[in-house]
Amino acid sequence: MKLKYIFVTGGVISSLGKGIASASIGALLKSYGYKVKIRKFDPYLNVDPGTMSPYQHGEVFVTDDGSETDLDLGHYERFTGNIASKFDNITSGKIYKELLRRERGGLYLGNTVQTIPHITSLIKEYMRANLSNDLDFLICEIGGTVGDIEAMPYLEAARQVGYELGHSKVLYIHLTLLPYVRCATELKTKPTQHSIKELRSLGIQPNLILCRAEMDIPEKILNKIALSCSVKSECVIPALDQSNIYNVPISYHNNGVDTQILHHFGINNRIHKIETWNLLQNKISNLQGVVNIAIVGKYNKLQDAYKSLVDAISHASIHQGVHLNLIWVSSDDLSNNCEIKLKMANAVIIPGGFGVRGIEGKIKAAQYARENNIPLLGICLGMQVMLIEFAMNVLNIEDACSQEFSENGTPIISSQQSSSIDSISSAPTMKLGGAICKINTKTKAEEIYGTNTIRERYRHRFSFNMKYRSLFESNAMKVSGTSKEDQYSMIDEASIIELTSHRWFVGVQFHPEFRSSPITSHPLFLSLIKEVQKK
Repeated sequence: MKLKYIFVTGGVISSLGKGIASASIGALLKSYGYKVKIRKFDPYLNVDPGTMSPYQHGEVFVTDDGSETDLDLGHYERFTGNIASKFDNITSGKIYKELLRRERGGLYLGNTVQTIPHITSLIKEYMRANLSNDLDFLICEIGGTVGDIEAMPYLEAARQVGYELGHSKVLYIHLTLLPYVRCATELKTKPTQHSIKELRSLGIQPNLILCRAEMDIPEKILNKIALSCSVKSECVIPALDQSNIYNVPISYHNNGVDTQILHHFGINNRIHKIETWNLLQNKISNLQGVVNIAIVGKYNKLQDAYKSLVDAISHASIHQGVHLNLIWVSSDDLSNNCEIKLKMANAVIIPGGFGVRGIEGKIKAAQYARENNIPLLGICLGMQVMLIEFAMNVLNIEDACSQEFSENGTPIISSQQSSSIDSISSAPTMKLGGAICKINTKTKAEEIYGTNTIRERYRHRFSFNMKYRSLFESNAMKVSGTSKEDQYSMIDEASIIELTSHRWFVGVQFHPEFRSSPITSHPLFLSLIKEVQKK
């Protein structure tokens, strides 16, 4: 069997960066020419994060094939260039839902259904589902920390894979934290020792230990961990804090992570090609000047709610050779003093979201940018807000509204007219996943993309009411891109709008941030940064 498995676990505390670690390992293995797939195993009982509050879980990352997934899948895509799928985020909710379906259908032939072997077997089944035959490495990130009750079945499944396939096909990597105790002026190893002791009690002996720390780790500490955890000293590797996440692959390579992984699998003298990452770091090291971009959002208390958006803006600023300064503006606080809070912004971005909270502030931000000729990008709900504001203050439709928020007033934004379920819909009223957008000629959108056909990812239930299209377009607010409500529908919906009387005023119903990467920045964000640099 060609396929090799790498399991990534975490200890001591959550939010250590297992997603970045997994993505960086995937990027390094790809630099050697290997085909890599990364999957996230989330122990929570939700079927997916789609219904979870951004404050609970951060961003919901949307895959091209129409799945609402963990934000780490965004890291996987951006670091490796591989397109993630609905099969790459497995949750306990999905596992138990399928288990009960089979049990109710009598597929267990009357047997008592138990965690072992039924849950663990199902985890392994999901682990191996829809893999290409030419895949070299499958990286499995197990969410949470060692010791979490809900993570036990996943760790047991990982142990079973190692038992079934043997040492030569399976590698276990444990990411841990070395806390710095300032009063003692030293890094402490005891939490790591206990974390790995817990992991070993579950039958898993880590092969590599990645030690997160905020400062250089003395050799004697690394040797102490190696001795106490029965791991070779060269396999206890510093994973120090980096100034930017895109330096992590380079840091791992310099510390021999990829070398030790390949050595474990008996692979030697393989030539790597990491020039792309080195070039990226050179760009980051030579940024000049600053652009100030205001993000007018409703989930600013947890910036992970906009993780892909922040990364996409960062990608564009790096490619344009300029430092990025993000100005976080809560839309809840913007109903008054809009000018004061946005006066330092060179451009404004109004991101997506659900619900009525903060809408008034978003409308004020759109008005301020429009009236002051400040570049504005509206995404999903942000585009809808731009249209509502324009209707209210330019077209004099005082009761302009969205049906998402009110059944009274003029529905500039309405529910989708079609309700058929297709491959990019998880519910009759949700357009979810990748779809084709047609761009009109001689438009700002065509100038930005350089083509008339694009594919972007959608996640919305409401869209521009196209019966008002001619009224808007007669006042310079153009629909410059359209897509079908779903792949079976003949009905067009607005995907891109632009104000032709403004220097850069663009709204998109889709989420361009999901298709940006540090290597290939998205055209919309590049164009926005370029426009700011013209001043």
